[in-house]
Amino acid sequence: MRIAWFNCFAGIAGDMALASLLDAGADISDVRGLLEQLPIDGWDMAASPVLRGGIASTLVTVTVSDQVTERSYGDVVDIVRGAGLPARAEGRALAVFEALARSEAIVHRCDIEQVHFHEAGAHDAVVDIVGTAAALEVLDVAEVCSSPVALGSGVIESRHGLLPNPAPAVVALLCGGRSYGRPVDAELTTPTGAALLAGMSSGFGAMPPMRITSAGYGAGSRDLEGLPNCTQVLIGEREDDLGAIPHGAHLEGMAGFLTGGTVEPLVLLEANLDDATGEVLAYSLSALLEAGALDAWISPVVMKKGRPGHVLSALASQWSVADVVGVMLAESGSFGVRSTQVSRWAATRDTESVEVGGCPVRVKATAGRAKAEQADAAQAAARLGLPMREVIAMAEESWKERHGRQGVPGGSGQREL
Repeated sequence: MRIAWFNCFAGIAGDMALASLLDAGADISDVRGLLEQLPIDGWDMAASPVLRGGIASTLVTVTVSDQVTERSYGDVVDIVRGAGLPARAEGRALAVFEALARSEAIVHRCDIEQVHFHEAGAHDAVVDIVGTAAALEVLDVAEVCSSPVALGSGVIESRHGLLPNPAPAVVALLCGGRSYGRPVDAELTTPTGAALLAGMSSGFGAMPPMRITSAGYGAGSRDLEGLPNCTQVLIGEREDDLGAIPHGAHLEGMAGFLTGGTVEPLVLLEANLDDATGEVLAYSLSALLEAGALDAWISPVVMKKGRPGHVLSALASQWSVADVVGVMLAESGSFGVRSTQVSRWAATRDTESVEVGGCPVRVKATAGRAKAEQADAAQAAARLGLPMREVIAMAEESWKERHGRQGVPGGSGQREL
């Protein structure tokens, strides 16, 4: 399995990540070809060789003639989905923009639907993010991981005035990851760079066991005294010195019969409880989901000293780890939460609405299955005075009639990853 490990010893920015992958061998014409599928124009991209601290690096420059500097999160999602990118590249780009939107919602205390990107919504930021996803696809990288991320100090200028360095958005994006400070009065890691790691990286740490096949260095826009201002990326084939199954290899094995979709880096959070009541456990589950957990569940176990207990578990994206951990500690009363980096293969699915007795019921569909949304089916069942299982059966049958008996998604609904 091909892996990319970003060494962020001098931080990371969107243009530095893209440049490092071009320097590592991603063909710029192939990357440009994918970028030109974006339904936006008025931009150009060039790569040039430079030196940073004596290291031969590549500098990417994105020039824009369009003056669009602000877009809503929904606008950016539409742009990415409208490009017709390969599923893995699209999923990575969407994950990065979602991480950015979540961080902005945290910083500004608003709903994600209200988020408007400023610098991150401009053409150059869109090109940096989608270009990085495209370059990973050109290199056929299956997994992305990162070193601990270097952060600068002092203050930085923004459209809101002076901000602490690291910026609040960077802090929100790197919660749950690993980072450290350098006594450098410069913005080493930008929100775009942090979002690339939050949305794509499966973990933060030392270089994993790998057979290196290429290396690249992406230059920052200026020289720094005493520190090469570049991001290093190492590309290679992942190996395991202990002979165990490489991380994520089981996902590759599924590719033969599960087509489409993307591999997502997630965090599994768990707490062992031996003194929580049923009421507390039930409420904790709903609170974890409200806090942003993708899933949450309870497993009965026998703990030390023969005590019956429960394991409270939650699956979270990198950007929601801090919120989910906070809720797990507060609601369960546990003194600690353990975390494990995991990967999830998420099938590409379509969601569209059908009618059952005049009531709308959403149906999710993959290449092999159509499934009615339980909440919609329950609401329709109450209005129609029918058992919910009958409403579910009718909704799924209606969807199959619309798309043919093979049950292949037609793509006319909202595409979800």
